[in-house]
Amino acid sequence: MTDARTDKMLFEVQKEAALPGQPQEYHVGHISEFPANSHKVVKVAGRSIGIFHIKGQWYGLPNICPHQLGPLCEARELTGTIVATKETNWQRQWAYEGEVVRCPWHGLEFHVPTGQCLALPGIRLRCYKVIIDGEQVRVRL
Repeated sequence: MTDARTDKMLFEVQKEAALPGQPQEYHVGHISEFPANSHKVVKVAGRSIGIFHIKGQWYGLPNICPHQLGPLCEARELTGTIVATKETNWQRQWAYEGEVVRCPWHGLEFHVPTGQCLALPGIRLRCYKVIIDGEQVRVRL
């Protein structure tokens, strides 16, 4: 049981810990919950975030596709995509193996490490920093 003074102290500590404009770190799970080359959607501070563990690197993306607000990070698997560039004389080739998330609603593809939409160069998702602290996984918002 707490009294009014204790409640006030707790409020002040919480207020101090969440300074406006300062990024905050949130625990999202144990590393065993994120096997290599997998992803999982977590709820953090009222947001739905996809946590990705790809080729030994960690990434965070919002679980929302800008096309029609679909659940982007709920895609079943990560894949690659076909690209054609001037450097390859416009020949198609497979690229970004295991680094592409495809929206389950309409198939819009995003490169997870950069948040870049592969079909629409003007669209890039906000990327969240994922931190490994011992065996704990944290995301910075």
